[in-house]
Amino acid sequence: MRPGRILAAVAFLALAGLASWATSSPAAQDTSGLAAMKAAYRHPDPIEYPEDNPFSEAKEKLGRKLFFDPILSLSRTYSCASCHNPDLGWSDGLRKAIGFSGAELSLHAPTLLNIAWIPILGWDGRFQDLESVTFAPISAPLNMGLPKQMLIDRLTADPAYVSAFTEAFAKPEITERTIEQALTTFERTIISDESPFDRWIGGDEGAISDAAKRGFALFNGRAHCAECHAGWAFTDGSFHDIGVARGDDLGRGRFFPSSVKLQYAFKTPTLRDVAKRAPYMHDGSVPTLEAVVDHYDQGGIERPSRAEPIMKLQLSVREKSDLVAFLKTLTGDRAKPVEPH
Repeated sequence: MRPGRILAAVAFLALAGLASWATSSPAAQDTSGLAAMKAAYRHPDPIEYPEDNPFSEAKEKLGRKLFFDPILSLSRTYSCASCHNPDLGWSDGLRKAIGFSGAELSLHAPTLLNIAWIPILGWDGRFQDLESVTFAPISAPLNMGLPKQMLIDRLTADPAYVSAFTEAFAKPEITERTIEQALTTFERTIISDESPFDRWIGGDEGAISDAAKRGFALFNGRAHCAECHAGWAFTDGSFHDIGVARGDDLGRGRFFPSSVKLQYAFKTPTLRDVAKRAPYMHDGSVPTLEAVVDHYDQGGIERPSRAEPIMKLQLSVREKSDLVAFLKTLTGDRAKPVEPH
């Protein structure tokens, strides 16, 4: 079951206990409602790799090498990790992504955290699976700028890569499909590390502050955050207008012009490691977590497409601070850098 799908089944029971829990003493906060809500955020089942692209250590190792290698860009100076930096929550810390030539792209670089569990990819959902994403950034003229055949020729001319592909696929021929399979095998291993929040739902009451616990109650209650940022991965994997986009920035609505609700709708991102990933939103227009909370408190642009949970919240200063404190508990405890090997 994908992350967030089990949340709906427990939400009614959980929310019934959240209001009283949020204002009670820490000693009294283990209500049945809280326990049910915590259960909705436990780690999902193991990764299910596609039948036509099963996991192997050789493919994962090859995919990792490709991901960090600037050979994938026309200039040989730009790698997948240039936009998806492990130390920046697998994003790049920029308002909008920058291509190999220095040109600014149209969207903020999305994180790759927990992408193995995310259905339909891209801010506007243009990709049906992870494999179909692979060559979009590599071949895009303003991104990495490298034609598919040129990449295949480069890799084929490198004996080390020929050997690695032979080990991974039992044949020396390097193709578009085997490049996709290797890269996505590695990308499916990009999973968020245990965070203070995970230790808290696992039973360590001292893992997060009382402010963060109050923020958790707000997140699942009056602030309506969990209606989209649901489950272990903190995303419902869907598309919503949250009152940010303007003009012809239609998101999912570009593919479904007759759908009112999909106009200005963009992918709900995971909140794992969110404190590492400023700025925020599909266009990088919101600079800090505090500004994100302010946006949702104000409700964004009011229009027919705006998602129902988005509304003026009238949060107090302390409530806003509590929400930010909670969001900061979602940062994983990675002890060492992720590097190619």
